[in-house]
Amino acid sequence: MKNDSELQTDVQNAIKWEPLLHAAEIGVTAKDGVVSLTGVVDSYAKKMEAENAAKNVSGVRALVEKIEVKFPSSWTKTNSEIANEVLSALKSNMSVPDNKVTVKVEDGWVTLEGELVWNYQKDAAKKAISYLMGVRGVSNNIKIKSEIKEAIEQKDIEDAFERSCTVDDRDIVVSVSDTTVLLTGRVNSWYQKEEAGRLAWKTPGIWHVKNELEVDYAYSYI
Repeated sequence: MKNDSELQTDVQNAIKWEPLLHAAEIGVTAKDGVVSLTGVVDSYAKKMEAENAAKNVSGVRALVEKIEVKFPSSWTKTNSEIANEVLSALKSNMSVPDNKVTVKVEDGWVTLEGELVWNYQKDAAKKAISYLMGVRGVSNNIKIKSEIKEAIEQKDIEDAFERSCTVDDRDIVVSVSDTTVLLTGRVNSWYQKEEAGRLAWKTPGIWHVKNELEVDYAYSYI
């Protein structure tokens, strides 16, 4: 297993490896698998890129992200201008249904609300606005309300995990209650945890996924 110093170095190198982040000054500390990121970047996209790079490093069990987004004064936009650009970006994205998402902007922070049928549409809405200039952060409060009425089959989700070459499902427990899927157990990386959640969200009829999988780096050595 990696010690704190090795994990810190790996995360630093992973962040530097991302083209968007070559010149970014991001501080990294590590303690017992918990990684903290600090610093200042000039776009929300860079903030998300740093977070994703850290999550995908083997040995990261949890992430504390305190990166601040600050823009040069020449980049300043009003909330109204940002809101209009967000609405345009959502409208031009084919994965986001028209007139289903509402937008609120306060001090550059965008809040998305509304109801969509699939989680991939919710993710697409956030991605569509993440690279817009002036966006400091995004709260994705869109709810999923499937139009499919069929019962969720636990075995369908288990089969999806078994088919996947990126998820080790040996110690994943799937529980289904009405329109909610609960994932418990353990996996050996944050990437596998998020991938398991992504696969579960593809289930027809699903409204909620509670991803309580534990990331246990040592598990890969059992």
